[in-house]
Amino acid sequence: MSLAEIVCFALAGMAAGTINTVVGSGTLITFPVLLAFGYAPVTANVTNTVGLVPGSISGAIGYRRELAGQRARAVQLGTMSVLGGITGAVALLLLPGSAFKAIVPVFIVIAIALTVLQPRISRALTSREIDLERPGHPGTAFAVFLTGIYGGYFGAAQGIILLAILGVALSQDLHRTNALKNVLAGLVNGVAGLYFVFAAHVDWGPAAIIAGAAILGGQLGARYGRRLPPEGLRVLIVLVGISAIVQLLVK
Repeated sequence: MSLAEIVCFALAGMAAGTINTVVGSGTLITFPVLLAFGYAPVTANVTNTVGLVPGSISGAIGYRRELAGQRARAVQLGTMSVLGGITGAVALLLLPGSAFKAIVPVFIVIAIALTVLQPRISRALTSREIDLERPGHPGTAFAVFLTGIYGGYFGAAQGIILLAILGVALSQDLHRTNALKNVLAGLVNGVAGLYFVFAAHVDWGPAAIIAGAAILGGQLGARYGRRLPPEGLRVLIVLVGISAIVQLLVK
């Protein structure tokens, strides 16, 4: 592995860990970088998922204060996230690589669209108040399960989708919703990553570099994320998302 690869993987991992904690779509940073250095799409996705798991844990720990009082909710929805994550991870390895190359560009387009629309989603979520705790929408658990399937298969923008679902279902402010989102997305990535360790080919060099950098990124996201310029992040995500589509289509 060249010095350029090490530096690029480290920077991408830190950026992805930060973005995943603050919003979501960190995969749109690390996945294209892995493709750019010649990794096959499925191998890149598996390696990326395993590498970002520690960053998800780091981000969830960073938001632990906002998780107070949400244990029962986290257990209920977390169970659905785990089931969905396993389903998506198994589907990734059972379906042929050609299916991944055909499906993922569509996922990335959806992820880019959700990233662009994220300010509107955030404005809708921040209009909610925390003093009226009501039960979630009856379809919330199923929606979280479907999001888990998506996340286990290809996790870009999983966090944004979860923010939208939880924002509709829960009457609380964005910070608490984001904390719960980090837990659910972390569970999906964790169970998918664990499955990939035993059932798929993980390139451990890039995975380890991304993991270490993502841990730092998760803490940075939890501590300073609200100070980062969101428009700049969205532009970066859109650019690397387009790059990923081009990389997939030309391979």
